[in-house]
Amino acid sequence: MHSGYVALVGRPNVGKSTLMNALLGEKISIVSSRPQTTRNRISGILSSEQGQIVFVDTPGIHAGRGELNKYMVEVALRSLGDVDVVAVLVDAARTPGAADEEIITRAFASGRPVVLILNKVDAIDKAALLPLIDRLRSLGEYADILPLSALTGDGIERLPEVLLRLLPEHPPFFPTDQLTEVPERFIAAELIREKLFELLREEIPYSTAVEIEKFDESDPTIIRVAAIVIVERDSQKGIVIGKGGKMLKEVGTRARLDLEKLLATRVFLEIFVKVVPHWTRNASDLKRFGYE
Repeated sequence: MHSGYVALVGRPNVGKSTLMNALLGEKISIVSSRPQTTRNRISGILSSEQGQIVFVDTPGIHAGRGELNKYMVEVALRSLGDVDVVAVLVDAARTPGAADEEIITRAFASGRPVVLILNKVDAIDKAALLPLIDRLRSLGEYADILPLSALTGDGIERLPEVLLRLLPEHPPFFPTDQLTEVPERFIAAELIREKLFELLREEIPYSTAVEIEKFDESDPTIIRVAAIVIVERDSQKGIVIGKGGKMLKEVGTRARLDLEKLLATRVFLEIFVKVVPHWTRNASDLKRFGYE
């Protein structure tokens, strides 16, 4: 058997989380059409008779300012040295730029086998693929190059075969029915944050964090969860709550339904909102809310 860790890296919004969720058949990593949604390393475990692949979904690598953005980029780059294989995702529907080339160069510098994944091929003319591959091939010797669409599933079935071939001989690291090593309370916080991205106007979600105050599994018929949404200003608090609490109720309903599907049980979810001024720029606050 072959088992090991594979980092999914690339620019923001290239489809890393969508690809991992599609391979696992479950929503482990949150997804948004907006860039820089993923903030932490999130693992997804794919097991088969041939072995086990532990995917590490990383934040998009970008040239952002501020403590939170620096943290996100550091998380992604640090992952390159902690895995057996690096899978670099490039948006095939967008002309690769210097940022893509820099990420690929860093992947090769890690000394790990590098697989180039050209995602979103459903959005381009197939005739454009060969020139794109030729351009990126000049950056190094890839272990493999795979065009695919994480959104439609086209071509993704080949990816596990390619990765298992590159991983070392090793028994599985985790039970074969386990889908992630991330705690359920972390997934609960992430699902709430995903709904904030879905429902709120552009600038608000980037100023939010979610803390889980309670995750009570003592009743076998229901899990009781209490969460706090952190914002930076009173005006943001009002927007998150909405008129008559309507927005916060919708966030809670959507998150609860996803949680119930993932956990296969009833969930009682309470969400509160708290203001912590300038938390995204304060190192101690970042650490307090799990970004360390």
